Amino acid sequence: MRARRSAMVGVFSIVVAIGCGRSPGASATDDTTAAPASVQLAQAPDSAGPATAGGATVTGSVKFTGAPPAAQAVKMSADPKCQEQHQSPVMTEEVVVSANGGLKNVFVSVKGAPPSASAPAAPVTLNQAGCWYAPHVFGIQVNQPLEIVNSDATLHNVNAKPAANPPFNVAQPVKGMKTSKKFTKPEIGVKFKCNVHPWMNAFAGVVDHPYYAVSKDDGTFAISGLPDGTYTLEAWHEKYGTQTAPLTVSGGAAQPVQFTFAAQ
Repeated sequence: MRARRSAMVGVFSIVVAIGCGRSPGASATDDTTAAPASVQLAQAPDSAGPATAGGATVTGSVKFTGAPPAAQAVKMSADPKCQEQHQSPVMTEEVVVSANGGLKNVFVSVKGAPPSASAPAAPVTLNQAGCWYAPHVFGIQVNQPLEIVNSDATLHNVNAKPAANPPFNVAQPVKGMKTSKKFTKPEIGVKFKCNVHPWMNAFAGVVDHPYYAVSKDDGTFAISGLPDGTYTLEAWHEKYGTQTAPLTVSGGAAQPVQFTFAAQ
């Protein structure tokens, strides 16, 4: 009986790995997958990086000019467990423009900022709820834990496609499962996708300092605690690419910065 039980567990493990795009022998040594638990739906974290004492608060906005592409309703009918969780259609988040022309989900970071002596111990959470990633764009520091949570009663696989860091593809077949990962090198625009639900995607900005933010619904952002110095401020968008602007902090103050992306 014991041998039969072991064989059945082995077969299940292989089916899950193959179904999620991973070979049965694939390595995931830094995975820490917990037993199923009751998980609350995670809210998107604050768009600013960790608060730092002293220094300047760099504020600014990201504007969009021209006619933005219309958001499309996401078709989730391929998995009834996804569709039944939404009372109204879920709209794509590739380009989100507010009534005042603010562009959401732009990752803004300071190039040349002093690196952190150590990574934050508190994890950044990437949640899968309603077959949707939250947040869509987020920042994380090098070697800071990333906690990936499945809050759905359906199979997800988290397929990360970095270039400077090792890629990974992790299966989460049970509601409540959690997996911990870390990035060891800075890299902007790391894409996450789910092969089971191809409409799911998210992006991470990995930096070695706390001076970053993601533009809010109205396109504004704020980065706190930046020491005096001369820097380059970089704004990255998943569709419209990267823009930069010079930034000088003097006497603990900096002028506001505005980026403008145009319709293509």
